[in-house]
Amino acid sequence: MSTGLVADIGGTNARFGWIAGPGAPVEHVRVLPVTDHAGPVAAVRAYLQQLTPLLGQEALPKRAAFAVASALSGDQIELTNGHWSFSRAQAQEQLGLQALLVLNDFEALALSLPRLQAQQLRQWPGAASLPLTSGTLAVIGPGTGLGVAGVMYSRQAWMAMPGEGGHATLAAADAFESELLAHVRRDHEHVSAERLLSGIGLPVLHGAVAAVQGVTAVVLSSAQIVEAGLSGADAICSLTLDSFCALLGGFAGNVALTLGARGGVYIGGGIVPRLGERFFASRFRERFEGKGRLTAYLQGIPTALIIDTLAALSGAALAIEQHGN
Repeated sequence: MSTGLVADIGGTNARFGWIAGPGAPVEHVRVLPVTDHAGPVAAVRAYLQQLTPLLGQEALPKRAAFAVASALSGDQIELTNGHWSFSRAQAQEQLGLQALLVLNDFEALALSLPRLQAQQLRQWPGAASLPLTSGTLAVIGPGTGLGVAGVMYSRQAWMAMPGEGGHATLAAADAFESELLAHVRRDHEHVSAERLLSGIGLPVLHGAVAAVQGVTAVVLSSAQIVEAGLSGADAICSLTLDSFCALLGGFAGNVALTLGARGGVYIGGGIVPRLGERFFASRFRERFEGKGRLTAYLQGIPTALIIDTLAALSGAALAIEQHGN
């Protein structure tokens, strides 16, 4: 593998990094607002222009990997929550690349898992040892939506398993959660995990908690719910966060069982890191392990929170490295 460029492209920001050569770490990371550029080619050129003085020579990557927040099918890429639309083939030609890989953002995040270091993670205290870099690993990311992916080692390479697990049906584990889901089903025929366990889902969960508690719900944003719940200023918001963590734990346990992710289950996305100590004092791990006859199986699976917001770049770097082998 020669020089390479990696990008993690979301609806708001695009993060770029440079790879100097085979096995080299991702360096010179820059974050560029998506709205400031017409598309990824223009943003890459702006990044490389910033990079040239740092390298002391013109930055000319030979290979690149873009992790994009979008479902991928065919040559044309449309960002789910952004205005960028581009052709893979045209972007490769315009940037003069020997190879351009385009991955789903959670595919890239999954590929980052085998190389994550202790300082990039926060392990669940008292649970099984830090996630292993062998076997099958899973990542679940409550952000704007709910991403789910896995990665497994096969034939001398790590293979990502992207999917749409966030849209799997959410299950209740007790009477209170059954009431919550019953309330949400009044407005939504199918209650997926993403319907409640995401940025778009927190207000829905908050409304359901209020209804089940017999309280008139005040319409709040996800950020307001988190703030009021963490501060203790609002009891319904506080219970909403508790319910969120418990439901997420049950869902994460289901993912671990489905994928056989005995190497570890990682939590990514932007919501859980904001919960801080509240998450680690929650019922997440209790519910993760609470699977009846399979409880002992789950007890042996480590869980950890990804605290490095740039992790997907290292996954994109691994994709380039393996593609060059």
